[in-house]
Amino acid sequence: MKVKILFFLIFFVSLVPVSRSQAQEISDSTQPLSRQFRELSLGMNIDDLKTALTDDQLFRFRGDRDVSFLPIREQTLVETTGSTYIRRAHFQLLEDAVFIMSFSLDTRFMDHYTVFSSFAQKYGEPLSISPSEAVWETDDTRVSIERPLTVKYIDKVVFNRLAEESETRKTRDILSREEFLADF
Repeated sequence: MKVKILFFLIFFVSLVPVSRSQAQEISDSTQPLSRQFRELSLGMNIDDLKTALTDDQLFRFRGDRDVSFLPIREQTLVETTGSTYIRRAHFQLLEDAVFIMSFSLDTRFMDHYTVFSSFAQKYGEPLSISPSEAVWETDDTRVSIERPLTVKYIDKVVFNRLAEESETRKTRDILSREEFLADF
């Protein structure tokens, strides 16, 4: 029921006309989209990430036990639990730089509406909104609030490069498959 009310309110508020001065006032009060949460940021290296997680009492980082190496594209995954507001946090690194940060929030202490309202007040209205996520974007950063309650930061430059490489690999694999079948 709360979800229906929330989306009704979002829909209703979007129908209310905003004057040019109100729109300017809203845009003047917003901040540039952040690539950082506390001392954790996109682009930081693994050693700085480990230090920041160890020093931050919001996380229960256990050191190298929470670090995994993914054979795909030599990626590193850091996964740790949190305390109070954060249930789990995931950090994906490529070439020793964080390109995805994901924070699953504990809904016993935080709710979707509060997080969304805070983001909207700080960064303005999202670029897109749906029942599954609200998205804020710049040329190099994508930040989303997803369901279940998760805040995700993505370095778009690295992510888009990986997506292009994946597409190229798929095309190459399809051609190899066709070549294999032609040999019969």
